[in-house]
Amino acid sequence: MEQMRRKVILVTDGDHIAQKAVESVARELGGRCISLSAGNPTPVRGEQVVELIKMTPHDPVIVMFDDNGDYGKGRGERAIEYVALHPDIEVIGVIAVASNTKWVHGATVAYSVDNQGQIVEEAVDKDGYADGQLQHRIYGDTVDILNTLKLPNVIGIGDIGKMDGRDSLQNGCPITKRAVQWIMERSGAYDDSHREKTADLRAD
Repeated sequence: MEQMRRKVILVTDGDHIAQKAVESVARELGGRCISLSAGNPTPVRGEQVVELIKMTPHDPVIVMFDDNGDYGKGRGERAIEYVALHPDIEVIGVIAVASNTKWVHGATVAYSVDNQGQIVEEAVDKDGYADGQLQHRIYGDTVDILNTLKLPNVIGIGDIGKMDGRDSLQNGCPITKRAVQWIMERSGAYDDSHREKTADLRAD
């Protein structure tokens, strides 16, 4: 019997605050989070990330990547490329995170979630404000690789876990949660039956 490809959501941010936010949202929505992939920059190689994904009990698996501002294709982007192209992995969506990075080309997005939790047909800045002048491009240090990979369900977002406190852990990370829900809904991966079963499980 052919092994099912693992359904994965990529997040282009991996600092400590983003990690806590993603872990919280994964628990609430019945997904799993690869916490070992978080860090500035991403501390593990793509091969290791794939092995960690395969060890999780069920999908969707949320994985964080971060270049820590490295110029060019940094460790986070190299890991994204390896995971996205792996035959055992199906990327069902990407959360493209905006930052203050100036030298990047930016990633093209058709949709973003703004700092009010609304899905908008614009790009957003680091603080989660929609801005038509961005011309549908998210500027972040780990997003340029997305243009070449042509992945489905890419959604822009401001700085995860922050955005002037609107996405804080204390508030339940509603903006990050909305982005994950949007991907799960569009990909057909949303399954309420997982939520109760995994609510008490610690993120991996």
